[in-house]
Amino acid sequence: MSIVKINVLTVSEEQRETLEKRFAARAGAVEGTDGFEWFELLRPVEGTDDYLVYTRWRSEEDFQAWMAGPMQSAHRPASPGGEQPKPASSASTLWSFEVVQQAAPKQD
Repeated sequence: MSIVKINVLTVSEEQRETLEKRFAARAGAVEGTDGFEWFELLRPVEGTDDYLVYTRWRSEEDFQAWMAGPMQSAHRPASPGGEQPKPASSASTLWSFEVVQQAAPKQD
């Protein structure tokens, strides 16, 4: 079964719009990657400053291949010698899970 990676990003109130705009600007960047299955950016509603970046992959190997290639490219400056923008998050933690059960709405 699939694996899930959840990147927990601590983002201050002042940086939320910046983070969301950066993700919107990269929309479509991961969808064509071999083994990619799902993405969601989850905004906190109350009680935390942590955004969750949820991705689902066919295998750990597919995720690692994306990390080693396309993900690195997506986080480089747009031009050689260009400056990398300051991160919108103040902390980041990666959680890893194996999918052991799943359900979807019934199809009529």
